[in-house]
Amino acid sequence: MSLLAELAFVKGHGTANDFILYNNEDATVEVSPSQVEALCNRRSGLGADGVIGAVRTQNVDLPGINHGDATWFMDHQNADGSYAEMCGNGARVFARYLVANGLETEKEFTISTRGGVRAVHLHPDLTISVEMGPALAPSPSLAARIHLATGEAFDSVGVFFPNPHAVCWVDQSVLSQLILQEIPTAEPLDSFPEGMNVEFATITAPGEVTMRVFERGVGETQSCGTGACAVAWAARRSAAVYEKHLDWKVTVPGGELLVSENVTTGCFTLRGAAELVARGRVLI
Repeated sequence: MSLLAELAFVKGHGTANDFILYNNEDATVEVSPSQVEALCNRRSGLGADGVIGAVRTQNVDLPGINHGDATWFMDHQNADGSYAEMCGNGARVFARYLVANGLETEKEFTISTRGGVRAVHLHPDLTISVEMGPALAPSPSLAARIHLATGEAFDSVGVFFPNPHAVCWVDQSVLSQLILQEIPTAEPLDSFPEGMNVEFATITAPGEVTMRVFERGVGETQSCGTGACAVAWAARRSAAVYEKHLDWKVTVPGGELLVSENVTTGCFTLRGAAELVARGRVLI
């Protein structure tokens, strides 16, 4: 950390998946991967799962990204400084940040992300919905064997939201005992060339599932929005008895998320809480 520059920030979280947000509407602030890593460090920095810059789309020129009618681009970086295509919890916190700071005045609007344009809706109960788009399931099916550093191995089903996910079904007794301190690996090694998020999940009742997640570029987090969607997608397709369930309550260590699938459009909606907890200035 340098004593020569300051960054105004707001800290927020969605079901304990936490982020440092800052206004970069003119795209003049450059936060390097090493600075992101330092900011997110939970002992020597502010502590977070990621950093999000709010940039006006007119000032963003990224190849292959169409901002549509969105005014704001969610410039999201993981805790290690890498970029993610999309972040469902981050999108809800980003929407809350925009409204709380008067950067958006409506309760429904769109935001631009590296994974595409997403519509958001702020509800009276203070939850926020994000249109997450369709699941992208590889054909033939991506079914990697996931290995933990502790020696355990699990079958998985692969799906993209658009972040890469490997969903592993485990018994509830196993779920609470997993040690997720090291990066899981996939077999074959080239199954996920860009890395992957790995969800370990248990269906507890029709329409209800509990999960833990190891997020690419972060580690185990208390919640993952795209991961919740991946688990809901996989749960509905895991057995015929679940096919009629389009709405899933996903319990994560940080709380509860609701995932709904629209069978007409093939798109998913993620709904959950998003809170802002602090603001200040940090040396970078």
